[in-house]
Amino acid sequence: MARKKNKYPLIEGLEIIDVAAEGKALGKYNDVVVFVPFTVPGDIVDVQICNKRRRFMEGYVVRYVKYSQFREQPFCGHYGDCGGCKWQNLPYDKQLEYKQRQVKDQLTRIGKVELPEISPIIGSENIRYYRNKLEFAFSDKRWIPYKELENNPEVDREHALGFHITGMFDKILDIEQCYLQREPSNAIRNAVKEFTKERGYSYYDVRNHDGFMRNIVIRTASSGDVMVIVVFAYEDRTKREELLDFLKERFPEITSLIYIINDKLNDSYGDLPVNCYYGKDYIVENMEGLRFKVGPKSFYQTNSEQAYELYKVTREFAGLTGNEVVYDLYTGTGTIANFVALRAKKVVGVEYVPEAIEDARENSAFNHIGNTVFYAGDMKDVLNDAFIEENGKPDVIILDPPRTGIHEEVAETVLRAAPRRIVYVSCNPATQARDVAILDRDYKVEKVQPVDMFPHTHHVENVVLLLRRE
Repeated sequence: MARKKNKYPLIEGLEIIDVAAEGKALGKYNDVVVFVPFTVPGDIVDVQICNKRRRFMEGYVVRYVKYSQFREQPFCGHYGDCGGCKWQNLPYDKQLEYKQRQVKDQLTRIGKVELPEISPIIGSENIRYYRNKLEFAFSDKRWIPYKELENNPEVDREHALGFHITGMFDKILDIEQCYLQREPSNAIRNAVKEFTKERGYSYYDVRNHDGFMRNIVIRTASSGDVMVIVVFAYEDRTKREELLDFLKERFPEITSLIYIINDKLNDSYGDLPVNCYYGKDYIVENMEGLRFKVGPKSFYQTNSEQAYELYKVTREFAGLTGNEVVYDLYTGTGTIANFVALRAKKVVGVEYVPEAIEDARENSAFNHIGNTVFYAGDMKDVLNDAFIEENGKPDVIILDPPRTGIHEEVAETVLRAAPRRIVYVSCNPATQARDVAILDRDYKVEKVQPVDMFPHTHHVENVVLLLRRE
């Protein structure tokens, strides 16, 4: 039978000329944009198109005709198969250049507001082993990289402990060495895999929802604390204790050993009981003399060192003298609120997740901070005129919303509250630009400071200071 002809073209000698939104490298073919992953500007490649639309095409490299002078050799053996760290092939100074430009482009193109000169991006001192949290998934059906399959058709297909393949909920890439989190992260993960394979523990089948081993989460802290969370799909006390005892003995550096039984159809465990098997039920992060308790369900910025840089910028932009009422909206576990509290009269934190608010209150008590109050609820419902009357008119509002940005009703309430300063911290410059355009009615962008929290990815944090127009 004749091979079916590919309905999409093969483009030969395409020059990669730029990096676009979400870190996608691109070239142009007959004035149509072609997105090509794992390439860098200056590469010349033959590209097989796999998706064609009216305004753009997507494809993958079948041959490198010429490598770019800017190309850097990826350091991770999983590069190209794993969905993370896609910019390993770019020198770090180039990564920062593109992130800086991304912030400027989106504030200009989407926000359409008058901008000051944007401050140079604050790069990360550590560009490897910078994360303090990683979550790995077990799977009984391992994703086999093409090169491995070509070299050895009889590979073990049954056991994987690693990361999800991008866009495939049921495919897990087995990870041997990850450069995102310091030791003992790799050692713990590999030891767990070896132990469970040798003893015949079943790995989770996400399609049929069976198998014992489901997830493992490893958290490391600047204090040296290490938390390991093992998620089982059902209770089997003998096997569970056997594995947990092994971890306790093999890795004495573990200060918090937690397990969770998750028999749901999804991996989220925010609504499930947490069981502390050994040690404390939290780890401690240190920041400028403050100590933050981080529990198994707590949110904490995943790059601890850069979080400090981000919060210093936020505090500087807030311009605190000790007399201000500060609203920290989308406060999470109150890290920013507690960080700025020592230089404010009062800090009011609001967050949707009740458990996070409990963490925020506990961290205030943990650090003997007495000028914070925290409220749980939907921002657009909690933040209203009555709330402002009860808690005092804010002099400064700090916004640190999720990637979706702030609700339009929240923006309107912020405008009515009329603080002297708004400090907007964002992990998504596009939605930040949209929201800044709304706030521009009464506020002027005074300062812009990008911060790189995630080297080797296209993600960037950005802090904008807005001052009320006189």
